[in-house]
Amino acid sequence: MHVNFAHDRAMLASARQALGDGAQRCAARGPWLPLIAALLKLAGSRAEFLRHAERPWTSATFAGSRHTVALTFAGEDAIEDGENLIAALPDHEFTISGHLVADAVVTEADHRAGPPPSLTVEIELLLLEDC
Repeated sequence: MHVNFAHDRAMLASARQALGDGAQRCAARGPWLPLIAALLKLAGSRAEFLRHAERPWTSATFAGSRHTVALTFAGEDAIEDGENLIAALPDHEFTISGHLVADAVVTEADHRAGPPPSLTVEIELLLLEDC
């Protein structure tokens, strides 16, 4: 499997930049970048972005998208940040322009003894278009 770390770093930098004044511009491109930026802010500076997947979602009355995001936390302090993310996620109020986060759940949490110890978290979010 080929991993493009330069691409991942660029995506992470773009997501972190979206936290600033450019968030409105990013929202026009779709909800994924502001969503990842919000997750990274909630997760803390020691979180490492691994991957993101998006697929359309519809019901009889709503339209939106389902997002899967994986983050990893390496080291004891980072693991504590990851555990705080897991605890805060169910009640967190996301602000994603033009969208409502209808559901946010941790679908997987994988603790590794190390070295260094790590925690990898997979999160699934349902975003509904707010029209």
